[in-house]
Amino acid sequence: MESLSFLTIDDKEISVAQAVKHLQASGKLGQFIGDIIRQNVIEEEIASREDITISPALTEQAIIDFRLKNQLTDPQRFNDWLKSSGTSYETFHASVASGFKLERLKTVIAEPKLQEYFIERKLFLDRVVLSRIIVDKRELAEELQAQIEEGASFEQIAREYSLADDRVVNGMMGPVSRGTLPDILRAAVDVTTPNVLIGPFELEERFGLFRLEQVLTASLDDTQLKQALQNELFEKWLAEKIQKLTVKLQVG
Repeated sequence: MESLSFLTIDDKEISVAQAVKHLQASGKLGQFIGDIIRQNVIEEEIASREDITISPALTEQAIIDFRLKNQLTDPQRFNDWLKSSGTSYETFHASVASGFKLERLKTVIAEPKLQEYFIERKLFLDRVVLSRIIVDKRELAEELQAQIEEGASFEQIAREYSLADDRVVNGMMGPVSRGTLPDILRAAVDVTTPNVLIGPFELEERFGLFRLEQVLTASLDDTQLKQALQNELFEKWLAEKIQKLTVKLQVG
């Protein structure tokens, strides 16, 4: 393998074995091999299945859209772009088609498990928008609680008394995963309604008053979320496939 040329640099041939040594020296050999194994598994899976079909028109339209978006409608300009990118039209076309096939494979792999996986992850996928006031003494938290319940402004008290950085935005924390909330806080959030004061709770040697602003319930109708879960399931499937492989690096 030592004599097999991999590429040339200033007319100097770099063999496959030399390329491997360079990758070892740079610490990138593992990633390089991993990428090869990953792509090989994907391509073999696509080739072996009959449910991965892509309409040629889909690929052609994607290429047209790409050319329009990147101002490459002129044939000569498009050819110049292909040349500067080190590719040919055939290779570019195949790459676009492969992208669609990969997305189709992800869907086929993930679909049977998607609903169950969504339910398993729902605790962490659901989010809540909270506002908070964090102080270092229970007595102060209880006094502030009483003031708010008597009509004082939550926002003003947050700005004046809270020790958290979000006091500058009236104590609003923004969207937080339900699954990351402390158990005592999550239990209270789950049974409250927006704009109701809850607490004080002792959290990490401080005391917090909270107000639920909004509940953002996760749903598979959310295209981005569905795609993210499909990707996660696909990566799990792919990791399991790769883990079962026997891989040998053969360099002379």
